[in-house]
Amino acid sequence: MNQTGPLAERLQAVADRIQRAALAAGRPPPRLLAVGKTRDAEELRALCALRRAAGEDRPACGENYVQEAARKIPGAGPGIEWHLIGHLQSNKARQAAGLFDWVQTVDRPSLVAALARHRDRARPLEVLIQVNVDDEASKHGCRPGDVPALAEAIAAQPALRLRGLMAIPAPHPDPERRRPAFARMKALFDALAAQAPGIDTLSMGMSDDLEQAIAEGATLVRVGTALFGARPPRPAPG
Repeated sequence: MNQTGPLAERLQAVADRIQRAALAAGRPPPRLLAVGKTRDAEELRALCALRRAAGEDRPACGENYVQEAARKIPGAGPGIEWHLIGHLQSNKARQAAGLFDWVQTVDRPSLVAALARHRDRARPLEVLIQVNVDDEASKHGCRPGDVPALAEAIAAQPALRLRGLMAIPAPHPDPERRRPAFARMKALFDALAAQAPGIDTLSMGMSDDLEQAIAEGATLVRVGTALFGARPPRPAPG
C-alpha cells in the first residue's frame, strides 16, 4: 500500500493482524468489514479508496442504524457492499431491504417475512442469522437451538439468500475468554453448512478480539475502532 497517513497506517495494521492471525491458525484470511458507525461518508469513501488501491474490487462496509446509513450511503460513492449489522426493527424492513446488500442480524421469523416482502427476488438479499451465543438477556439474536428452523424459513423465501451466521459474544476484558463462544459458533456454522447450500460466512470478531475469532474460524471480521480510531459521540437522531 503506497498511500500514507493515519488512515492508511491503521488499515495496514489491521490487514497485518488479519494475515498473522490467519497464518497462525492455518486458515484463509477472513474478509474485512469496516464498521462505519458514527463515521461520515467522506471517511468511508477515503477508506474504500485505500482498499481498492490494495486490490479489493468491492470493499464491504457495515452500518448499525438504518437511518444513519440512509444519510451516508449516497455520499460514500459507488462500488461498496453495504451490510446492516445492527438490530433491525420490522417496521424498518422495507427501507433496509432497499438500502443494503446484506443484513447480518436476522433473528426471528417475522423479520424474515418482512424483508422478503420488500426485496426484489431478482436480486436476493444476502442474510446471516444472528445468534445470541451466550444467552445474554440484553442481546438480540436467536437461541442456538432455533437456527435450523430459522434457516428453513429463510430458505423458503426466494428474495432472501442465507449465507451463514453472525454473533457478538459476551464482553470480557480478556479476549481469550471469548474463544469458547467463538468455538460454539463455529460448531453451529459447520452444522448449518452440512444441511444448507451456500453457507460460507461466519461473521464474528471485532477490533479487540479478531485474532481469537479468526483462530476459531471467522470468515468475516467487523472492525471499526482499529481502522478509524476512537469513536466520536453518535449524533442525535434526526
